[in-house]
Amino acid sequence: MTDSDYEQNTRGGKADSLAEFEQEHTGIFGRLHSALHSHPAIVPLLVLVVAVIVFGFLNPNFWRVSTLSVIFQQIGIVGILGIAQGLIILTAGIDLSVGAMAVLSSVLMGQLTFRYGVPPTAAIALGLMAGTLMGALNGILVAKLRIPPFITTLGTWQIFLATNYIFSANETIRNQDLQAEAPSLLFWGSRFEIFGARVTFAVVLLLVLVAVVAYILRATAWGRHVYAIGDDLEAAQLAGVNTSKQIIQVYALAGFFCAIAGWVMIGRFGSVSPSASTGVLGNIQAITAVVIGGISLFGGRGTIVGMFLGALIVGVFEMGLRMAGADAQWTYLLIGALIIAAVAVDQWIRKVSA
Repeated sequence: MTDSDYEQNTRGGKADSLAEFEQEHTGIFGRLHSALHSHPAIVPLLVLVVAVIVFGFLNPNFWRVSTLSVIFQQIGIVGILGIAQGLIILTAGIDLSVGAMAVLSSVLMGQLTFRYGVPPTAAIALGLMAGTLMGALNGILVAKLRIPPFITTLGTWQIFLATNYIFSANETIRNQDLQAEAPSLLFWGSRFEIFGARVTFAVVLLLVLVAVVAYILRATAWGRHVYAIGDDLEAAQLAGVNTSKQIIQVYALAGFFCAIAGWVMIGRFGSVSPSASTGVLGNIQAITAVVIGGISLFGGRGTIVGMFLGALIVGVFEMGLRMAGADAQWTYLLIGALIIAAVAVDQWIRKVSA
């Protein structure tokens, strides 16, 4: 039998029917599962819309542009740390040191400028480089020495925080000194007006970073390798992905974003403080934004846009409850419930997909 005879005999016959896959929909729950599996950001988007509507009815001032502008400013640091944390969790890892890296980077920028006389621009560059190296160190420990990410970053979190206090001698650099001698350190806290609302450059930076990282993850081979490693490490290795190199790159890039968050912290708080709360709370806040945003803690599923929506949900809840006169503890209660619900949805999707 020639090749043309074979094709003629098989075309439209059993060979074609064997290659067909019929997509079955099992009612409304099947369709819902399919939609959530394809678009993990749907849930946080719905929660965000409902929260904005509810808080708007509770207090009409909530819908004012100025209020929404304040929410964006409040999530600036958490959003950038969430990008770093999201990249790592997509590889099925976790980084408990993101907050410490941000604070240590900011302290390096400030102390190099005021104690050692380094020009502010050079100090910023060195701070960004230090954050990248700290992230790369985490990546090397995870990828080369095979130390679990939780243990690795739990250790480096304390090392970075201790280094932060030792290097700075627990000294805070005041806003007056920054404005007089190093205004570039305060750059991301600068404001401009749009539609009557005052917006900081940090908000613009956050939106740009979310757009760029979302594009990289969706449209480049590097981004697809990140998802492949998080979904199945061994399969990614068999497919030819240099997983160790990729993991180190992801952790280094996360460290770079943490250093940027540290620079934003200086502009946001108007000072350089080694005891900034971000060093401790930044880790929890970033993980919260990631989980609520639909990125799976088991890796390989989720989007940076979803993380951004998760950070917005936290900001909307905090502002909405405050304007409604509710006790601050209600924020933690609702955020905790959202985290459990987000993980439950993720588990349901994985169980049905298995």
